[in-house]
Amino acid sequence: MNEVNTSVLVIDDEEMVRDNIEDILIPYNQSEEQEDIDNAFDILFGNTKPLLQTRKPSIPEFTVDKASNGMEGLKKVRQAIERGTPYAVIFLDMRMPGWNGLETAVEIRKYDVKAEIIFITAYSDRSIDEIVEQAGQNVGYHCKPYAPEEIIQLATKAVTDYNKLRNLEKLIESISSIGLNKNQLNSLLKNILEQLAGSLDTDMALIGKLDKDLRYEKILSIGAIEERINLDELTTRVRNVKMEKDEVIQLDELVVARLDHYYVFAVLQKVEKLKTEKMYLLTLFVQNAAQAIRNAELCEKLIQKEKLSAVGQVIGMVMHDLRTPIKNIKFMTDMMREEGEKHELIDMIDQSAEQASGIFEDFLDFIKEIPVQKKPVEVNKITSEAIEQAKSRDGWANITINSYIPDNLFVPGDASKLRRVLSNLINNAADVLHDHKITDPAINISAWVENKNLMLVICDNGPGVPQEISTTLFDPFVTKDKNCGTGLGLAIVKQYVSAHGGEITVTNNKGALFTITLPL
Repeated sequence: MNEVNTSVLVIDDEEMVRDNIEDILIPYNQSEEQEDIDNAFDILFGNTKPLLQTRKPSIPEFTVDKASNGMEGLKKVRQAIERGTPYAVIFLDMRMPGWNGLETAVEIRKYDVKAEIIFITAYSDRSIDEIVEQAGQNVGYHCKPYAPEEIIQLATKAVTDYNKLRNLEKLIESISSIGLNKNQLNSLLKNILEQLAGSLDTDMALIGKLDKDLRYEKILSIGAIEERINLDELTTRVRNVKMEKDEVIQLDELVVARLDHYYVFAVLQKVEKLKTEKMYLLTLFVQNAAQAIRNAELCEKLIQKEKLSAVGQVIGMVMHDLRTPIKNIKFMTDMMREEGEKHELIDMIDQSAEQASGIFEDFLDFIKEIPVQKKPVEVNKITSEAIEQAKSRDGWANITINSYIPDNLFVPGDASKLRRVLSNLINNAADVLHDHKITDPAINISAWVENKNLMLVICDNGPGVPQEISTTLFDPFVTKDKNCGTGLGLAIVKQYVSAHGGEITVTNNKGALFTITLPL
């Protein structure tokens, strides 16, 4: 538990009012002299209660500062912030010489937007809407004359609200600095999302992120929000609203908060304008939830990097030992040709040796992240070569493959790496179709030019990408339901496509559909 802030500032041009509020809020000490007075009351009046009562334990022990005008009050606010001891509550008169109460509140808000401001005045010069619009919604309004109990209740509630919000801020900020794995992070974010939904009086909320094309990827949700809100319509609605980073907006019954490409959507049970502190809390949540997600992603990437580094060292040693035997295969086939051997298997042996060598070289390039050397690459040619390489897969004879690629279609790139991209995607599709015993298995490959980009699509009629790995499919060591999967094939695909300045996405459309975009 953090120490509760019970610091109060009273700004009023009447000294009597300032002193009176201070006397009400600051508890007196029960001295021996007071005990003698209480005993005297008992003797003279029986069980009559003394005029001054001991403060109840549930009432905070306030500290009170005073200012006689708005400028002096603002000075004290700034000094308190500089000391790191801001005021939790500010009692403010409306009619004062110089700055009036509302003008003073506006100036204070330039330095402190968190303090609870309570106007204590005998005059209702301003409407509540005007006060809220200019001074923020964490304000109260009470008319003079007042009873001591009313001042104590107002101050106690304001201090409680202030400290709840500050403690929740610190909690969320602490959470954002914790390094978590994805399972722990999802559990923690779900808990926070539920608490946030409770503070908004809604049981429907969702957090996710939008890519640059405003396609939504859900991370977590609670309640039946996806049944009530169509995500496609929702993203279209958001697309038409200009939102700045860290901004929170309310669209009727929908509250939307944005931080970079992360978004939170919450559906209110009834349409009403949210108070400032709730909007502030939502913004704070999104900021720190996004930071927590980044921390978790960074942890995952560091772990993967360490794994890849270890794998790279092993592959490097294996390559050192295998390089010579693989090269010797070519020498032996050349000798066989010189001796008159003309069997078609010799050419296949050469191709297999070259393929093995290429796999090792490409894998080492992946580990070392070597930049690609771009030259004109004929798409039809590398596609045909990738298909030929895949024909050694189990079950390939039963698979129908259709290629819809125009002739003379070129893209700047590294032919070996782009061939590896196609080969890995075709091999994956073939394995899935074979392992799941798909009836009439088929793979379709198509390419076309669109907006100065090459669009390359590989799709199959298999079961599609499992939901649980759809967001991590291109991460290293992610695999599911494959008999011989290492989890590196699609990671290599992703890196090679990115190295060409392109993008790759996957969707389920009567099977897995991979779309590669390469700049021309």
